[in-house]
Parts: sequence; C-alpha cells; structure tokens
Amino acid sequence: MTNLGFSNTVANSDIAIASPRFLASDNTSGICPEAMHYLLQANEQDDLAYGNDVWTERAANHFRTLFETDCEIFFVFNGTAANSLALASLCQSYHGVICHQLAHIETDECGGPEFFSNGSKLLPVDAPMGKLTPEGIASVVTRRNDIHYPRPRVVSITQATEVGTLYSIDELQAIREVADQYDLKIHMDGARFANACASLNVTPAEMTWKAGVDVLCFSGTKNGLAFGEAIVFFDRELAQDFEYRCKQAGQLASKMRFVSAPWLGLLENDVWLANARHANAMAKRLLDGVRNIEGVDVMFPVQANSVFLEVPAPAQQYLRDCGWTFYTFIGEGGVRFVCSWNTSETLIDALVADLRQALAQHHQQ
Repeated sequence: MTNLGFSNTVANSDIAIASPRFLASDNTSGICPEAMHYLLQANEQDDLAYGNDVWTERAANHFRTLFETDCEIFFVFNGTAANSLALASLCQSYHGVICHQLAHIETDECGGPEFFSNGSKLLPVDAPMGKLTPEGIASVVTRRNDIHYPRPRVVSITQATEVGTLYSIDELQAIREVADQYDLKIHMDGARFANACASLNVTPAEMTWKAGVDVLCFSGTKNGLAFGEAIVFFDRELAQDFEYRCKQAGQLASKMRFVSAPWLGLLENDVWLANARHANAMAKRLLDGVRNIEGVDVMFPVQANSVFLEVPAPAQQYLRDCGWTFYTFIGEGGVRFVCSWNTSETLIDALVADLRQALAQHHQQ
C-alpha cells in the first residue's frame, strides 16, 4: 500500500484505522460531472491548437456574459502562474505590489511574482482578519517616495482571504478610492472567488470591475476542475502582449481546449455558483457542529468554505490517527478544514463526532 504519510499505528485501540478523509484543501476534490462532460466532448474530435479552437472561444464568451463586460480572457494551468503573470503585466521591475502578509503571493508562490516581473518587490502589510485596509495601503505608499525604494504600483487583494474572511463591496470600493488617490492598479487573487460571490450574494461583475478591480485570477481548480485558472482583464489595455507572457512562461497549452472546455461545465447553468454554495454550506455545517465542543475554539469568522479551529495537539493527533487531513500552518494549535463541491454531510458529521471524541479523551488525560 502506498504510504500517504498517515500513522500506521493507533495509540488508542478503540480507534479503527481509516482511509484518508480529505478536508485539508479543496484541491483534493475530483472533477465535477459537468466539467467532465465537456472535457469528454472536447475529446470527441480534433480542433485547432494554442487556443484557436471553438471551445476556448465559447468559454471566453461565457466569461464575458458572466461578467457583463467585454473583458479579455486567458487560460493557464495553475494559480501561481495566474497571479505571477497577471502581476508581471501590471508592473515594471522597479515597482512594488502591496499585499497582506498572509497573501498567497507572499507566503506560498516561491517568489513567482518577483521572478516573472523581473524583480518587482512584494510589500506585505499586517492587518486584522487577513484583509488589507485603505489606511494600511496608504501607509505603505507614503512610507517613502525616494528613488531608492520600490515605487508602489499594484494592490493585490485575496478574495476570499487566506483565513477565510471576505471583503465586502464597500471595503473593495474603499480600497479602489485609495488606489485612485495613489495611481495604483488592483489585482484580485480569486482562488476562492466563487465562494466569496456565493457567500455575499453578489454578481461577479459587482465583485470585480464594478468595485474597481482591474484584473482577476479566477480559480477553476478549487471549484470542480482538474486544472485551469482564468485570468480576466477588465481593462483590455493591461492585457497587451499578455499571450506572449503565457507562452514564455510555459502556460500556453498546445491542446488548450482541454483547459478551456471544462469551464463551460462550470459556467453554464451557474454550476460554479452551485458548487461554491454547497462548499460554503458544508463549512457552515462544520461550524455549527463544533460550537458546543469544549476545548475547540473558532479562530476566524466562517464566511466562505474554510474553517479555522484551535484544537489541542493531542486531539489533532487523534484526528490524524482517524485518517483526517488538515493543515496546521496558522500557528500552534490552529488547524484548517476546507470544504469542496463534493464534501458530504456524512463526512462533516463524522469529523464533528471524531472531534467530540478527541476532546473528550483529551479532557480525561
């Protein structure tokens, strides 16, 4: 049997060794049926290469309908490439990108934004709940204005944030106001953009260009695709020569239809929204289930599909021994569970039951 990194021994004989139960990330989920349908359809006959196929054109037009504007669409393989290339298109090498200190571009993209922009510096800001504020942005811009310091050029917002919180439309518009004051562009990392739209009950247009966002990286991978992110430029001038960036970075798929066609499964009939609503509902179910478990504390408001809990280390080990997966990158005692389009009520209820048992045993020790 392949070693998946889980303990093969169980400290408590009452715990049966279980198959891994994946709630560490929405990257672990499979392909949703609607996306698979279009992937198979695109495979039924040959088509043109490098994005000149009918599937890519259809998907791009669906995005324009969804966002209610004549935006420019590009498809890449993953989120790191999407964010890095989008930011590189907005910056010169001497520019700076203002982001939250927990932002994915700062903590989890291996210097990709700096690499693809030939040196643009990330300028991280600390602020509560994982969200940038107009005051924090202004403090970075006005920190220095001499030629020896990178010139701030872009504000990068993560929606939903790395701790599962959301920017309201009013908060986005306030950031747009300060961006206009200092001649800054706005990039939105939309790894969980669908979950944010579902939770706030706003349209993609209201969340983006109507609130002042210049470019969005919209994740499909976390919403039911096998791979594939869409980069949406609402200001077409900013997309000039962007296809060359994609090609140079190894992100121009020769058989692009297999990246773009599954998006039709998400975009048609608002499957992207239904998937996000389900994931959010499962996170809410988990939150409701742990409210009365003594020793489990909720670390951040549950506003999308992520739940951050403070769980004692022995209880964490109990859960691992039961086969549960989760991340602990948010400090000692903090664990993250992320729900997806295919997370079941049964799975959530089982986690709640195991959490309750884990804490009961912890209190007995």
